[in-house]
Amino acid sequence: MVAPSGHPLDAGAVRASSSTSQDEQWWLIARQLGLRLQRARIAKGLSQESLAHAAGISTYTYQKFEKGESRPGTPMNPRLRTIIALAAALDVRVEELVGGMSE
Repeated sequence: MVAPSGHPLDAGAVRASSSTSQDEQWWLIARQLGLRLQRARIAKGLSQESLAHAAGISTYTYQKFEKGESRPGTPMNPRLRTIIALAAALDVRVEELVGGMSE
């Protein structure tokens, strides 16, 4: 591939471009999971604190999950065990939280 200036494009720049797209997709998936968690929690009449306690995670961690992030600027990536615990505490199937999402 050649840039408009006539210089070959660096392969790393091409990879970085597709990586950015993957990062954006991961953010969308994380945010969608956060919204599903929030909707399920509200539908069950649970507070963030009570759901977090029932799932065995900190309230702070759960609050970050609802925002779709783990650390500022980083999309959440919860462990499978955490997703299963949250689904159990919400009395929903795991598929209801993560079904239909893909990269």
